[in-house]
Amino acid sequence: MVSKRRLSKSDDKETLTEDASNARKQPLSKKTKKSHVYYEVEENDSAFIKLLKTSGIILKTGESQNQLAVDQIVFQRKLFQTLRKHPSYPKIIEEFVNGLESYIEDQDIFRNCLLSCERLQNEEASMGTSYSKSLIKLLLGIDILQPAIIKTLFEKLPEFLFESMNSDGINMPRLIISQLKWLDRVVDGKDLTTKIMQLISIAPVYLQHDFITSLPEILGDSQHADVGKELSDLLTENTSLTVPILDVLSSLRLDPQLLSKVRQLVMGKLSSVKLEDLPVIIKFILHSITAMDALEVISELRERLDLQHCILPPQFLASQSKMKNKSQTRSSGNQENSDEDCVFLIFDIIKSAVRYEKTISEAWIKAIEHIAPESEYKTFDLVMLLIIYSTNTQAKKYIERVLRNKIRSGCFHKDLLQGTFYVHYLDVCPSILSLAQNLLHSLDQSIILFGSLLYKYAFKFFDTYCQQEVIGALVTHICSGNEAEVDIALDVLLELVVINLSAMRLNAVFVKGILDYLDKMSPRQIRKLFYILSTLAFSKQHEGSSHIQDDMHLVIRKQLSSTIFKYKLIGIIGAITMAGIMAVDRSRFSSLTQGKADLSNEQYTQVTSLLQLVHSCSKQSPQASVLYYDEFANMIQIVKLAPKVLEWVGQTIFNDFQDAFVVDLCAIPQGNYPFPVKALYGLEEYGSQDGIAINLLPLLFSQDFAEDEGRRTSQESDHKLVSPLCLAPYFRLLRLCVEKQHNGNLEEIDGLLDCPIMLTDLEPGERLESMSDKERSFICSLICLTLNWFREVVNAFCQQMSPEMKGKVLTRLKHIVELQGILEKYLAVTSDCSPPLAAFDLETLDVTPHASTVFSAKIKKQGITGKRKRKAGGNKTSPHDMISKEDGSECDPTPSNRGQLEKEFKGKEEKTVSLQNYHLLFRELDMEVFCILRCGLLTKFILDTEMHTEATEVVQLQPPELLFLLEDLSHKVENMLTPSVARRVPFLKGKGSQNIGLSHVQQRTGQEIVHCIVQLLTPMCNHLENMHNYFQCLPAENHGVVDGPGMQAQEYRLMSSCYQRLLQIFHGLFAWSGFFQPENQNLLYSALEVLTNRLKPREPDQSLEELLSQSFHYLQNFHHSIPSFQSALYLIRLLMVILEKSRVPTQNKEKIDQEPYTSLARHFLCRIWPSGEKEKSSIPNDQLHALLSIYLEHTDSVLKAIEEIAGVGVPELINSSKDASSSTFPTLTRHTFVIFFRVMMAELVKTVKGLQAGTAADSQQIHEEKLLYWNMAVRDFSILINLIKVFDNRPVLHVCLKYGRLFVEVFLKQCMPLLDFSFRKHREDVLSLLGTFQLNTRLLHHLCGHSKIHQDMKLTKHVPFLKKTLELLVCRVKAMLILNNCREAFWLGNLKNRDLQGEEIVSQNSQESRADESEDDTSSQVSKSKATEDGEEDEASDREKDEDSDESDNDDDSD
Repeated sequence: MVSKRRLSKSDDKETLTEDASNARKQPLSKKTKKSHVYYEVEENDSAFIKLLKTSGIILKTGESQNQLAVDQIVFQRKLFQTLRKHPSYPKIIEEFVNGLESYIEDQDIFRNCLLSCERLQNEEASMGTSYSKSLIKLLLGIDILQPAIIKTLFEKLPEFLFESMNSDGINMPRLIISQLKWLDRVVDGKDLTTKIMQLISIAPVYLQHDFITSLPEILGDSQHADVGKELSDLLTENTSLTVPILDVLSSLRLDPQLLSKVRQLVMGKLSSVKLEDLPVIIKFILHSITAMDALEVISELRERLDLQHCILPPQFLASQSKMKNKSQTRSSGNQENSDEDCVFLIFDIIKSAVRYEKTISEAWIKAIEHIAPESEYKTFDLVMLLIIYSTNTQAKKYIERVLRNKIRSGCFHKDLLQGTFYVHYLDVCPSILSLAQNLLHSLDQSIILFGSLLYKYAFKFFDTYCQQEVIGALVTHICSGNEAEVDIALDVLLELVVINLSAMRLNAVFVKGILDYLDKMSPRQIRKLFYILSTLAFSKQHEGSSHIQDDMHLVIRKQLSSTIFKYKLIGIIGAITMAGIMAVDRSRFSSLTQGKADLSNEQYTQVTSLLQLVHSCSKQSPQASVLYYDEFANMIQIVKLAPKVLEWVGQTIFNDFQDAFVVDLCAIPQGNYPFPVKALYGLEEYGSQDGIAINLLPLLFSQDFAEDEGRRTSQESDHKLVSPLCLAPYFRLLRLCVEKQHNGNLEEIDGLLDCPIMLTDLEPGERLESMSDKERSFICSLICLTLNWFREVVNAFCQQMSPEMKGKVLTRLKHIVELQGILEKYLAVTSDCSPPLAAFDLETLDVTPHASTVFSAKIKKQGITGKRKRKAGGNKTSPHDMISKEDGSECDPTPSNRGQLEKEFKGKEEKTVSLQNYHLLFRELDMEVFCILRCGLLTKFILDTEMHTEATEVVQLQPPELLFLLEDLSHKVENMLTPSVARRVPFLKGKGSQNIGLSHVQQRTGQEIVHCIVQLLTPMCNHLENMHNYFQCLPAENHGVVDGPGMQAQEYRLMSSCYQRLLQIFHGLFAWSGFFQPENQNLLYSALEVLTNRLKPREPDQSLEELLSQSFHYLQNFHHSIPSFQSALYLIRLLMVILEKSRVPTQNKEKIDQEPYTSLARHFLCRIWPSGEKEKSSIPNDQLHALLSIYLEHTDSVLKAIEEIAGVGVPELINSSKDASSSTFPTLTRHTFVIFFRVMMAELVKTVKGLQAGTAADSQQIHEEKLLYWNMAVRDFSILINLIKVFDNRPVLHVCLKYGRLFVEVFLKQCMPLLDFSFRKHREDVLSLLGTFQLNTRLLHHLCGHSKIHQDMKLTKHVPFLKKTLELLVCRVKAMLILNNCREAFWLGNLKNRDLQGEEIVSQNSQESRADESEDDTSSQVSKSKATEDGEEDEASDREKDEDSDESDNDDDSD
């Protein structure tokens, strides 16, 4: 019978109290304890129930929890002791477990045993925590019961695997497995592992996830390896469990090989997994990386990870932009949000990994760095660099270096960068701005462009706060004063105004602050700034932009009214720019809207008032007027003005020009002029009463002579004359107005092309010497003004299509060349001549006489006489010499030559000067002028008075005119297309001096200029082929003598200069860095097709490699007719630039490069070049240095080439007469020897640096090859170093000291490790090598003594470093001998100090005599059996002697 046990009232009360407290603590309890009915389990014969009761647990039935009367630890200890001390132990354990099994057959009771127990004791008496474990958990904590209970649980668990969740929300399988977590001790871990893995194999998928993720909490460390293997096998069988398995494997302590195996398995499935699984997989891969395999794993991860999910679709981008502006807007669609969350989680994992794991971040950077240039780059690569840049401050420099290299090679382009900003997680605005700032400090144009794109896309894609930061950073660049930064920052602001005008208006206050820094800006930069501000202020009538308009009007009026000329010029530039924006023709925009097409009356009044204000403020100064007309002309050329404004401007300018400068031929001015006035340079025969003329000489006289003599009358003062300085710029403005009004038709003003000019006879003749300085200065100014008039006439009418107009333009071009020749004669004898400048802007203020308001040669002399004197005499060479000067650069003399120049002026030895230093005097030619290069033979019709053809004349572009055009074009190409790094401005030279006179062409972009030149390639190729044919036929006519007596020197020089300029233009075109940008590839194809078509008819769809190859062969064919060394160098450089455009892998490209470069360079070095009339050699040193460097860099064997020059060419030179040259290398003379010596030494050092030192693990063949290579290098070094005994001049010795030390240093680092492990097997070779090297280092020591004796500071500054290197060599040789057990071969002695000829230095005679005796005694003790060792160590002893002798030298110096 089963009897119920009565509970006392006190017991009931206590139980109810604890039940109530536990009800608040147990989350699984669904009802309050007050509603529970408690039933205690009846006692029976079961050992299970009795033992539990004895130990302190009271079992309950129903919904009540089992009660724990004692502490948990006490219960486990009492039950354990009871079982161990039981008489029937160990049988009692089986009975106990059987009782448990029968007790938990009921599901509710089983559930009760799995839930936590109640506590009956007070909290104060509790020794443990307030949390109570379940009965099963307590029993599992007893070691002798644990195996049997685990077995019971796993037998019971399958009953619940496929049952649904209970009504109380408890999942029985999960509750059972939870009993096994965090056990203090697992008795049989292996068995438990087996049971769990068996259970996982049969469980449903949703339970498999739970069971797998619970493994780290159940198993001990000893079972991790077995579980890892089981899970890896399961991963192969069931891919649906990838996420939980990888999550568990990340928490287990596993063998690296197993992790590597799993990682490879997962990596193979990376491209096919779901997006939601990707975060866990990436986390596992990153956490399993070790330092040894980091680079390999990251490289593979980069290859396999597809980030297409991370690029936002356009629709989502639109919603994202709305979310930034309206925070309440929410994205629709749960799937879209979940995908976004997964992407954010992926980047969180990656960001955490690269932030806290230095190995991962470094490996990721290296993986991107090691990608081959021809490989495909991903958006993810750039994203990762930006993320690491923002999280790892220590890697910033490394990332910047990688970025620069990739940008230079064209791997990171515009499209890739734009795609990067579409990535979800790229919220690193501060880091991007920091990176962009550093990139803009670069000198490479491609890197600067990439930095500007970072600013542009950051403004486009990021929020308002970041946009403000972008504008602030750009303003900082603009205010920095760095010209390149200012230019690119202003360009970015211009693009941002176009991209998002409304957003830019919000930040207009920052842009407006730049107005305070106008002083430091160039005219081009001021135009850009005012264009930006004017666009923000006047593009639309917004209330918010009215303050910008007011500020701009205020600034401009203030600048215009300034008495300081510089600020007046700024005001003119700003006012014209602003007027162009205000008066722009909006008809094309109004066609899309219902707005008015033309300006309103109010706007028209504002524009005209502003222009009249500028005119009135500038008319008092000719210089300001010139700038006003030029700015106005540029604005009309670029901006399409409203018809109403254009009509007013055109009429006003036409009338003013006619009144100011045009007179009738019948009214030749009469006056007291110093020269007779004549109408010259007319192209038509006019009657005495017909025709017009340009009134130039009288205007110049009235502004110059009359004012100086104080003869201005009151009537003259009332009639204000326009300065002749304004003639050319005013005509340019008039011409552009007529072009715009009549769509390019210039019939209204075509009479100005052939009308004569009021001048005097300009040819000096015999009267040149008898003229006064003032008269010569007047004539110079008159010629300059005439030249500028003709230049603007050519600019205006060069594009007219009628043959008659083309013939007249060619005639004017011929007049320009003739007048330039006359001007050279006047400038040569007029030391204080200061002709008027052609343009006046901020870049010419340092040479502009802006203190005067009228043109006066006398005042000009006071302002810039010193500069003009130096410029006039800056180069006393012939015109041909100036033309052939490399790059056509300015030849401003240095101050140190000033005295010599003044003497040359006084002596007046030269009767001509070059006008290259006077380009400021002449108006700029437009790019359209070069269409004249297309002209062939033109027939010009001469008409009589009745318009009938009276005669015909054939006009052709002659070499002088061709050279004039080519020089101007090459000057433009050099300044506009050549990177700034390649043409750095000399120290203390004005930053704008390189661009003065190029204001018109600077209005164009590089793409526009290249497009113009590509259109001219065909006629330039025609001219180049004509030059080629001329020089090909020339040697035959002169019986093989290039500069024979029958040749016309002047014609030869002209043709040679044209040849050089053509090659220079070709080189400048193809060296343009913009060809690497994808948007300019079409221009490159077009240029190459022109060259290719010269060889054979055009073939459609040719690849870039085919075009490059054929263009290369076309240009290579010209090497037979190269007339000068300068042209040869340009041809070599042009061929190099062509091959650099190739996309062939580097290994194949090197094979292509070597043959043509080596053969051509050697051909030019071995050729006899014609010398100039007054110089020993026509080969400039820098150009010889460049060509020789190209030859040695691209030859198959540098060492053999050096040995040939030094071993063959130099002995020929030594054995020849004083002024002769080497027969093998005619370019090698006594004058050019130092160039050859310097290049050979530099290339020798560079070559041996590139040879790896090698290791002992290398094969025997590799050791022998490297030893042979070093023997050749030391032999070449020996040949070169011994040449100082013959050529002992200072430059040669300086080269020897500098590169001799570098060679010894490389020998220490690269060769000595090779000798360490080659000494025993190649003893004789090593000894021979060191013996040869010993003689060279001894000569270096003698050179140190020679430098100290002569006390030459340039030489002696290298001595301490060389001595130190020689001492290190002694120690290193000793270490090598000790390593090879030959220490006894090392001996020391004193080395005598000698000069270059081997003579002893007398100042230390006494010391040297004792040293000599010591040396003899020491050497006599060396036995013949050790001769080889001593010979080898002789070198080491001499190195040690260097140290001793160095100390003696120091003693002498101190004395």
